[in-house]
Amino acid sequence: MIEPFRIRVAAETIDELRARLRSVRWPDGVTDSGGVPLASMRELARYWAEEFDWFAREASLNELPHFRATVDGQRIHFLHLRAERADALPLLLLHGWPGSFVEFLGVAPRLAKSFHVVVPSLPGYGFSDPPREPGMSNRRIAALLASLMSSLGYERFAVQGGDWGAGIATWLARDGPSRVAALHLNYIPGSYEPFVDGALTGEEVAFLRDRDSWSEQSGAYGHLQRTRPLTLAYALSDSPIGLAAWIVEKFEEWADPRSALSRDELLTNVTIYWITNTIGSSVRLYLESSRTPHRFERGERVRVPCAIAHFPHEAPFPPRAWIERAYDVVRWTEMPRGGHFAAIEEPELLAGDVEGFLR
Repeated sequence: MIEPFRIRVAAETIDELRARLRSVRWPDGVTDSGGVPLASMRELARYWAEEFDWFAREASLNELPHFRATVDGQRIHFLHLRAERADALPLLLLHGWPGSFVEFLGVAPRLAKSFHVVVPSLPGYGFSDPPREPGMSNRRIAALLASLMSSLGYERFAVQGGDWGAGIATWLARDGPSRVAALHLNYIPGSYEPFVDGALTGEEVAFLRDRDSWSEQSGAYGHLQRTRPLTLAYALSDSPIGLAAWIVEKFEEWADPRSALSRDELLTNVTIYWITNTIGSSVRLYLESSRTPHRFERGERVRVPCAIAHFPHEAPFPPRAWIERAYDVVRWTEMPRGGHFAAIEEPELLAGDVEGFLR
């Protein structure tokens, strides 16, 4: 069943959020290193409580066509923008963590001039229901989204993804290559391990070394979310400023500093996590997907034409030789700027590359 959907947040919910932000118990001691500085979070809390206008953002979001569909017992929220041409290629756009469908607000309308665009909230994120049983992995989400596309009448479609979206897109292509016309990625799944027969190239050796170094210096969040998502969720579900610090830190570290994302953009995303209470279900995806990694045995490949958009602040990023061990890379674009959150950082560059590839 598919039905129209509008975002409606009660005023009491926002009032309660603001009350919590006005009564934060701040940490004491050394507060200028080892995480987001205290002064930055104090200012963000003040702005969020006193100046950020959720209802203006809600009204703007509701100008887009929202829907919810029940697929295999799971209710999934999505945007659906149809192109003027009835026979246009359907295109599925997939976000990751700690993002949401709002990452694609600058991309979807442009791409909808040429494609039927579907932008879901991943199960357990935003306005999609949290899973009530274990097993909602990247692979399971891929199967649900394939069913969603079928329910929309789209039996063959293209997919674009970054972060978890890239892993889910890859499972769509691996499990249903006849349905996926093309694959566009601006990230390579963190679990990706191709089959290697023989010596690695120098670039590959350097990448694996850089990946291990990055994991040691910056990967604590992922280890925690993969091993103790519920324990983490008690804190983040109860403290809006804790939630904001956990999410905003990633945008500040992983985005290109030149992208200059606004506070309103960041807080729209964080507020969606808060009002839907989906931080726990979102981080659980790390635990569930640890059981469905992208590891390839001899002869296994992603047998769908693939385009890679490499944004320079996305690091560590595999060299082409490493990716081509399992992906059929037919297009590679070195972007002049941008980072991990390509859709919201550089919507024109991302949309242009997707258009160029699919045309």
